[in-house]
Amino acid sequence: MSTAIARRDLVFLTLAAASWGVGTVVSKRAVAEIPPFSLLPIQLAASLGVLVVLMRASDMPLRGSPPVLARLGILNPGMAYALGLAGLTWISASLSVMLWALEPLLILLLAGVFLREGITARFVALSLMAAVGMALVVFEPASGGAWPGVVLTLLGIVCCAVYTIVARRFVAASDSTAQVVLAQQAHALGFAIVVALGVAAVGGDVRPSTLTVLGIASAVASGILYYAAAYWFYLTALRSVPASLASTSFYLIPVFGVAAGAVLLGDRLEPVQWLGATVVAIAVATIALRPAPIADRAEVVAPG
Repeated sequence: MSTAIARRDLVFLTLAAASWGVGTVVSKRAVAEIPPFSLLPIQLAASLGVLVVLMRASDMPLRGSPPVLARLGILNPGMAYALGLAGLTWISASLSVMLWALEPLLILLLAGVFLREGITARFVALSLMAAVGMALVVFEPASGGAWPGVVLTLLGIVCCAVYTIVARRFVAASDSTAQVVLAQQAHALGFAIVVALGVAAVGGDVRPSTLTVLGIASAVASGILYYAAAYWFYLTALRSVPASLASTSFYLIPVFGVAAGAVLLGDRLEPVQWLGATVVAIAVATIALRPAPIADRAEVVAPG
């Protein structure tokens, strides 16, 4: 691959990052009233409801996703977000976000090994530059946590990275991205319900202490943004963009999240956060807009 990302795919990847970033901020309002392991099924149910309505309105069949892609929903967002939520009980949100900066770097490694995407030193350097910028956006000197939270978060990151590699391998063969997203999130919803019931069985906190209209609206809106919109945009771009290249859009997620926090929650941005956002923007724009610094060796050696 020797050309820049197509403009359409670049827009989709940016919209996916924006959906995840803004969805995270909206989730903060929802989780103030709804415990995390109860919030996840609500979010997924809202996402599925919107997808079904839109697909019915477009006369699009609900079934048709290849089984291997449908079952990936158990891995992500199912297991990945369950592990991430569990990890947050042990570590700070800032440390969690910084750990998640490892995801695109892990995807970079896995894509080179399993998808035969040739990774150049320039691409690795730009990815590390974006990771540093991402850390500056969310860095807090007092952030920290216990090792169980770090381990759980890292396991969630592995789930997400494996998801991208397997999805990239099979998604191009599917007829519709919407069918894939619907099937994956149906599997994820089933998994999330089982987890919530398990947490309740051992005496965990699953009942809202208070529930307002704003809390319900935040849960529904965050589910639509975080799952229906973000996954549809991301998987659509992943049909034609190499996994290692698509994953660089993840560095934009905290940038959109911090910006949304400033607009919606009145959070104040510190100078170091502005610096980090600038570093991320420069690194990702260099990767996306200039000739792609990776080559798909599988395409290079293909006959003809």
